[in-house]
Parts: sequence; C-alpha cells; structure tokens
Amino acid sequence: MLSAELSAALDELSRGGLGRNAPLAPFTTFRIGGSAEYLAVIRHLDDLIAALTLLHRAQTPFLLLGGGSNILISDEGVSGLTIVNQCKAIHWPEHSQQNEQIVVEVEAGAPLAGFARESVNRGLAGLSWAVSIPGSVGGAIVGNAGAHGGDIASVLASARVWREGRVETWLADKMAFEYRSSRLKRTQPGQTPAVILSATFRLRPDTEGRAAKQARAAIQQRRRTQPTEKSAGSIFKNPPGDYAGRLIELAGLKGCCAGDACISERHANFIINRGRATAADVLALMALARREVWRQFGVLLEPEILLIGDWPSSPPLPDPRVENTR
Repeated sequence: MLSAELSAALDELSRGGLGRNAPLAPFTTFRIGGSAEYLAVIRHLDDLIAALTLLHRAQTPFLLLGGGSNILISDEGVSGLTIVNQCKAIHWPEHSQQNEQIVVEVEAGAPLAGFARESVNRGLAGLSWAVSIPGSVGGAIVGNAGAHGGDIASVLASARVWREGRVETWLADKMAFEYRSSRLKRTQPGQTPAVILSATFRLRPDTEGRAAKQARAAIQQRRRTQPTEKSAGSIFKNPPGDYAGRLIELAGLKGCCAGDACISERHANFIINRGRATAADVLALMALARREVWRQFGVLLEPEILLIGDWPSSPPLPDPRVENTR
C-alpha cells in the first residue's frame, strides 16, 4: 500500500494519473498478464528521476517496464508499484566527419528497433542488426540484446544509471555483459534495482551503404523465419554450440498448444498468443519444452524471458532434472 502522500506525488508525475488495479497486458508484446496494484506511466526523464527519488526516500520497491518484450507477467499480476518508462528522446549530432565515431544519446524508453532504423536512415552504421528487435533501449541493455552477429555490448559507450538515490555514469565495462545478460539482469532478489535513464552509443558513418543493406536483410529474414503473432521474442537462450529452436523442433513440439498459447510452427523458440493465452498457458509450454529437450537430448534450456509478478509456486518454472529424479 502506497502512502497518501506518495500516491499524490506519483499521480502528478504519471501520464493520466496514477492507475490502480491497472491491466499490464497492453504494455507487453505478449499481451498477457494480470494487473498492477499501482501503475505510473512516465514520459519525461526529470519526472522519472523525481519518482525514483521519492520511492527511494520512502523505501518503496517498484517494478520497471520498458517496451514489454522478453517478459512474461503472471496472471496474478504485480503487487505494489509498476512504472512504465516511456522516456524516448534521441539526441542526434548535427555534423560528423566521414571517418569519425558518432556518439548518439538516447533515453532508455525509446524503442530499440525505431532507434536502429533511424540511425540507418541517417547514414550511420553499428545498429543494423537491431532494426527488427522489439523492446526498449533500456531493456536491450539489461539483456544485452543481439542478432545477426551484433549486440549491445559492441556499440554501447556508456549509460546514465539511477541507483540508490544517485545518478551515475557507467562505462560499458561496468555493465559486465555476458550472452543475453548484464550486471543489471543479474540483480538478486531483495536488491534495489539500478535503472537505466539514458545511454550513449558509438556509431560510425555508413560510407559504403553496407549498414542499409544489412538492415534490409535483417528485416526480410525476420519476416521469413519468425512469427508475426504476439510473442515475447525468443523464449529460451541458445545453449552453447546449438540453438534452442532446433532442439525444441527435434523434440517434436512445433505447433503444440496449451489454451491459446502455441509453440510457433515458423520458429520453435517462439511461443505465440493466438488471442486469449494466459501466463499459465505459456508456462505450461515452457515446462513441456524444457522437460522434453532434457529427456531426449540431455540439454537444459534456460529461459531468456523474465518471469515477473506473483506466481502460485516458487520457482514458477520447474527444473526437469529434479522432476526426472523423483
């Protein structure tokens, strides 16, 4: 329960006022999930910093959402406060020399794909791999998003980060990037999460037009190989030396459904929402895929998506290695 004073302050900072028992599904690419006990949608960076500072002083925990990809929110919803970061400003440099690095600053709530496409349109190279990746810039940094041989770690220069009441500048090395992970994604339960406010990227002039060609190829490949239905993106991380989608397909699970959730016929590492899928439906398919891939191939699939909210059991996704020993 938020205090009356904190509620009133957040009501002023949130677009449309502070929501109560507000549906979270519209803020996710899956279009799945329950309600937030309290919801603040924030569009200006100064307002976001003000809200975070108030919450820190009141010792009030919160959940931060960006573009809503790469997550599954429980059907029970999320207790306490959820903040949706819609701060999207991009600061492009006015001039550049042909061979110099170009530093672009972007707020964390900006859509990664839109930022990448605009950079290509402006004749800049470095983000062509990201033109079809859903989610926000901040979320992409947290998960070290990548595709087609590129990733965030290769182009990020620094980030402005709010942590425990202070705004800090972190160089890329401080993010401790790993495959589809970072220091921020590895925050332990009970720790106050650090929040990315904005980031700077080092790009370069696309003097030969290669970035534009790579961007077109990435968009075409995505349309050809990935589903267009509502999804959260890749469900599992690729295991070392292999592909999660290949293993799930070999296990004979393409097209399997639970309720309105189905393992995609186009790409087996995607679960799609055919309309009214629940988080429980998705979790059932994730558990099935993990169990069968472990049983048939001895490979443990690790989730790439984050499971968020209040779940009936902990952990919400069972370990097939434990199941097989019972």
